[in-house]
Amino acid sequence: MQYRFKKEGGILYVQTEGEIDMSMCDEWRDAIDNELGRSGLRNIVFDVTSVSFIDSSGLGVILGRYRKLLARGGKVAVKGANEQVYKILLLSGLAKIMEVSPACKQAVNRVGGIL
Repeated sequence: MQYRFKKEGGILYVQTEGEIDMSMCDEWRDAIDNELGRSGLRNIVFDVTSVSFIDSSGLGVILGRYRKLLARGGKVAVKGANEQVYKILLLSGLAKIMEVSPACKQAVNRVGGIL
């Protein structure tokens, strides 16, 4: 798994590639939290366009950031999910509490429209 951050319009974009699984989730979570702390941002869009797989530990990282940011008045969205990743997000229940979308514009509108 590889990831990078982009800040734009009050939103932290977490662009991730590869497989999101237990082997990298601690590092990924810590990096996201450090970036949130440095930037002061409270809205995240997880860009999973290039993610081929996500397991429960990856879902846990996303859910944990959701809980953390919700407490600070922030929002979280997931964009670009392929069919397999989208099904996992739906089955996990994450799509019931945050925007999960294959289209960037929809996810940005959901998060950015509240600002």
